Amino acid sequence: MPVSPEILKQVKAIELRTRGLVGTLFAGEYRSVFRGQGMEFAEVRSYEAGDDFRTIDWNVSARLGTPYVKTFTEERELTLMLLVDQSGSTRFGEPVTKAALAVEVAAVLALAAAFHNDRVGALLFADQVERVIPPRKGRRHALRVIRDLVAFEPAGRRTNLAASLSYASRLLRHHSIVVVLSDFIAEGWERPLRQLAARHEVVAITVDDPREHVLPDAGWIEMLDAESGRRVLVDTGSRDVRTRITGLATRRRDERSRTLTSIGADEVALETGQDYALPLRRAFARRARRIHRG
Repeated sequence: MPVSPEILKQVKAIELRTRGLVGTLFAGEYRSVFRGQGMEFAEVRSYEAGDDFRTIDWNVSARLGTPYVKTFTEERELTLMLLVDQSGSTRFGEPVTKAALAVEVAAVLALAAAFHNDRVGALLFADQVERVIPPRKGRRHALRVIRDLVAFEPAGRRTNLAASLSYASRLLRHHSIVVVLSDFIAEGWERPLRQLAARHEVVAITVDDPREHVLPDAGWIEMLDAESGRRVLVDTGSRDVRTRITGLATRRRDERSRTLTSIGADEVALETGQDYALPLRRAFARRARRIHRG
């Protein structure tokens, strides 16, 4: 399918804009963050003092009557799968939309994967899975992923995050790193995300816009639900109304964070209008420290 010059121009702009971030920020942290997640079984050996008890092979130990542990070797390459929400609720935000922010962060991760010779693929969705790019290696493939992300126009407006997570679970046959970029404004995603996290390493990059939880004092304004098309009048001049909306949005975010933590997914919270490099770096550094401690 031919690609318009405008799309190619946007891809080139993203590549140039993120080159420094990929080359410096993720040069060491990308591998450190995902170290040990691409592991394959090597052998069992006798337990030695200081071994992690979690690596004990209980079946072999019971059969031989003495403790044995499993040993693993790190795979030379990882598979990174990007699940990118492009539903109606993400088409909101300034100076960039949540959808555009998700695309650019996904582009950074795709280029980082190519930099480390890992496989990268993408799954784009709205009310259903609309585009799947199977994981492959190489910079050319990473640029193709970015091109498809930039050019994508969803057919639907609503969000079916649950179905998209279930689709990813069926698609990925081997242990992978799954990065979900979404505002998580959807229903019923908790169980399929838990099932996905049981077999894969999951990182949830949440994208929000500040105006979703802090309304300006602008009098009566008409607000549009980007997914249902429903319009409502809201009196933003009322302090009680602004406080109530802020409280609801805060509770939604807090509940989302608690759920992601309980599932075992790492959360990286991003907002439109803010530089995403620093939150990404801090989140990856925290994750790397935790992995090394473990």
